[in-house]
Amino acid sequence: MPSYVNPEKCDGCKAQDKTACQYICPNNLMVLDKDKMKAYNQEPNQCWECQCCVKICPSQAIDIRGYADFVPMGASVVPLRSTDSIMWTVKFRNGSIKRFKFPIRTTPEGKAEPLGGFKAALEIDNQLLCTEPESIGMDELWTTGK
Repeated sequence: MPSYVNPEKCDGCKAQDKTACQYICPNNLMVLDKDKMKAYNQEPNQCWECQCCVKICPSQAIDIRGYADFVPMGASVVPLRSTDSIMWTVKFRNGSIKRFKFPIRTTPEGKAEPLGGFKAALEIDNQLLCTEPESIGMDELWTTGK
């Protein structure tokens, strides 16, 4: 089921030019209704259900039906995102609540190494990838001659 916006909770990200859900949606489905200052999914049938919009929404106004392996039928799930983790709150049909916290980063923000600690190859006119052969644990790779 695609994402949907609860208009009672949505504040249009405080009337900014672009909402958080518009910024994060990989399929460009979320739009801002400038008259109502509320976001909505313009093409629900094209939603990938990636939950990016659900996770980023600062007012928790976007929801999506959880999958049966994660959330039982009739329950609701709400993520609360911090800089290093997501707290998932699942409210079951009987009223009980469970919370699950998962890390979303393995390195501190801004500290990721683009090459993963490997040195980049200086030659750009060969068939090797940027960090090969070191990144695949070999001294050298077989290549065809020019």
